Amino acid sequence: MSQAVGNTALAYARVWHHVDASDRVLGKLAERIALVLMGKHKPIYDKSLDCGDYIVVTNARNIKVSGRKEEQLVYRKHTMYPGGLKETPYETMMEKKPHEIIMHAVSGMLPKNKLRERRLARLKVFGGSNMGIYRNNILKRWEDGSLTDDYILKLDLKNRPSVPSPSSK
Repeated sequence: MSQAVGNTALAYARVWHHVDASDRVLGKLAERIALVLMGKHKPIYDKSLDCGDYIVVTNARNIKVSGRKEEQLVYRKHTMYPGGLKETPYETMMEKKPHEIIMHAVSGMLPKNKLRERRLARLKVFGGSNMGIYRNNILKRWEDGSLTDDYILKLDLKNRPSVPSPSSK
């Protein structure tokens, strides 16, 4: 019988999740990412503790927005100099920095407290499908919260069944 009282280190272990953002709606995806970054999907969740997981998002260039947001959405930042307001439309931001769109949306959905920057540091966003060295860390892949075998086989080249070529007969 275990003598551990309370939550053990295994309960707080961080898992790496992979999310493919292709044809996903920005707001719904950002909401799901924010929940995982906060750790609300774990039974040990406490709002004062940082118990969330890592998330790697790929294909940020293929994200979708609903309604007319593609023409109307504007990202604003200020240089703190007089007249230093910089406005960037959604289309320009999608061409130059598609990862910033997802980071901005997730940042808006996280609680505005001291843990916010630490949680955002665990979010890694890539415009294309190449996630670099983070590929080795991925333990879970999810699409709307569920893992399907077809989806996993589609992503992992080494797990695909070999199909004989017609010329080999």
